[in-house]
Amino acid sequence: MSVETWVERLGGPDGPERYRRYTLATVVFLAAAEAALWAFWLATSEPGTLGSALVAAAGAVHVTVQGLLARAALLHYLGAGPLPVRLVALYVAATVTMAALGCALLASDRIGERDLAPYLVWLLMFYAGPPMLALPRRQGAALVGAVPVVALGAAAACGLSGEPLALVIGASLLMVPFMATAIRVSGWSVRLIEELARARATQARLAVAEERLRFGRDLHDVLGRNLAVVALKSELAVELARRGREEAVAQMEEVQRIAQESQREIRAVVRGYRTADLHAELAGARSVLEAAGIDCRIENGPAARLPARTQAALGWVVREGTTNVLRHAQGASRCEVSVRATVSGSVALLMENDGADADPRPGTGSGLPGLRERLAEVDGALSTERRPDGIFRLTARIPWEAAE
Repeated sequence: MSVETWVERLGGPDGPERYRRYTLATVVFLAAAEAALWAFWLATSEPGTLGSALVAAAGAVHVTVQGLLARAALLHYLGAGPLPVRLVALYVAATVTMAALGCALLASDRIGERDLAPYLVWLLMFYAGPPMLALPRRQGAALVGAVPVVALGAAAACGLSGEPLALVIGASLLMVPFMATAIRVSGWSVRLIEELARARATQARLAVAEERLRFGRDLHDVLGRNLAVVALKSELAVELARRGREEAVAQMEEVQRIAQESQREIRAVVRGYRTADLHAELAGARSVLEAAGIDCRIENGPAARLPARTQAALGWVVREGTTNVLRHAQGASRCEVSVRATVSGSVALLMENDGADADPRPGTGSGLPGLRERLAEVDGALSTERRPDGIFRLTARIPWEAAE
């Protein structure tokens, strides 16, 4: 099994939820990285038995609170949770405690200046991210900047000076803003992707609703006047019949004629809706998909040379395929449609899109079976292919003999 397949299974279906899970996994990875660095520091420094125990305990608390706060901060930033005020306060207290512990170890000569330098750099670097994501931008920046200033001042007062102090100051000026910005941008990107996904789903629903309104408008335009005339003439025929007038028969004959005409007009509307012209369907597919935020690329090939019956069958494939993209491929970003002649002596229409569910639930729809029935009328065939990377391909083939 390929690495991409494992990533797909671990991440779940492509889309905003998958990206949110990846971001949360990154937060957990940062906490694990900090724990590994504290273990490395304890292995390379010699703060004594008591000092090692205190650093290990304080580091474990700091790592745990960091993971909890980062997760709560991300959910709050996305509007899915309350402001984690208590976790922020506990995290700041844990950071200050660890900084004070490092300064105390230096002041008591349990560690050297070169041991305290990486200690403070790692502490302040990992500290910067979660508060910046949990709090509003100005308050977060103030809190993220205040703790390093206090920690560096305390370290200088306890004897950190010269090159180690310059190293800590330089690394803090670089890494603290970097980590704060990186975590903030990660949360912003998750929120942006979720907002875009919601907007695209809304656009797809609006496109479908617009088509329903168009069909309803056509029916209204056809039936509105005729039904009004039928109602008036029926009322007139009733009054004439009550009076025993022979004109009632003529009025009912007129009602019958209008009803028959309405039937013909309705059939014409439905026929126009149900008859799919390939060129019109390709243009419509591009318009609807691009309105839904999906990049649509079309290659006509020999479409212009195909007879009306074949174009109608392939037009239905385009219409149903477009509907499936809008309904079932919520994570779709592109769709490619091509009409081409094959070496096997047939004309093929290929419709490929991304964002398809890799493990779809069994459906009860009649779209694809209906397409197979339509293609069977012109000796055609329909096939589908769904790949683990979310690519879905719909292929319709019609022999050239049938097309001609």
